[in-house]
Amino acid sequence: MAKRFRPMSSAFLVMIVAASVAASGCGRYSFSALRAQKNIRDGHEFYKANRFREAAVEYEEALAADPGRVEVYFYLGNSYDQQYKQSRVGDAENDALMQKAIENYKKSAELETNPQMRNLAMRYLVAAYGPEKLNNPAEAEPVVKRMIEIDPNEPEHYFALAKIYEDAGNYEEAEKALLRAREVKPSEPAVYLQLSAFYNRQGDFEQTMEPLHQAADLTPENPQGYHLVATYYEEKVRKDHRLPPAQAMDFVLKGIEAADKALSLNPDYVDAMIYKNILLRHQAKYEKDRAKQVELIKQADEIRNRAMELNKKKASGQ
Repeated sequence: MAKRFRPMSSAFLVMIVAASVAASGCGRYSFSALRAQKNIRDGHEFYKANRFREAAVEYEEALAADPGRVEVYFYLGNSYDQQYKQSRVGDAENDALMQKAIENYKKSAELETNPQMRNLAMRYLVAAYGPEKLNNPAEAEPVVKRMIEIDPNEPEHYFALAKIYEDAGNYEEAEKALLRAREVKPSEPAVYLQLSAFYNRQGDFEQTMEPLHQAADLTPENPQGYHLVATYYEEKVRKDHRLPPAQAMDFVLKGIEAADKALSLNPDYVDAMIYKNILLRHQAKYEKDRAKQVELIKQADEIRNRAMELNKKKASGQ
């Protein structure tokens, strides 16, 4: 359930500010401005084709011709970032690529007026200092704190800060950051999902489930939230063999209740059917009454068969 930062595709990144790039070009008629515009256009073509070395050259030339095109700093930084190879750490040329990436991410974060692009630059900057690259969380912390100063009501910033602390083993501060995110956006389901994922990584099932239920209840029209709750209860019962039977049964029943909520919103929700089928079989295992066991298995079989039927129809295009 952990939500980790994943770089976006180069084509998608170009699309994010297509409108702002076009707008920023309006009214620029000097030779240098026109030259920069062509460099940016060519750079984006190379960027979308994953030809990051050539893209970096075009972006560098664009900024040399027109330093005011601050939207280019992110793309230039990311072009260097994409060329960096973790397997070549220690190689001077390779390490220089990451330093150039960081330099330009910082410029983008400081100069960009588009909040979406500014946040994106900061996120990539944090990732550059993360364990998968430079592994220097101490450098990332002030960056994220600066993000929070600029926009204290953006929960993503607190998520980033929590990740830095968690990666460094500072779980108390990580939790505080996530709780702060909940304070600033108490109606945002993603905040509760982040909290749930954090507690799950700490092995605290009770605290894992509380925000998971809250996230589902914040979007009562969405069956996926309730289905997710059901999957967590099922996994706990299946994997934790130390659970006392009474507690295991309690978790099974709560899982079935969540699956029923999902199915009440979408009766053809195949994944919810599959998990309810499994949970009913768990219930039968803990049920002492033989007649009830038989009935539970019958229900499970009916739900499984219905799920299989729906999958067949979907596969055949019906």
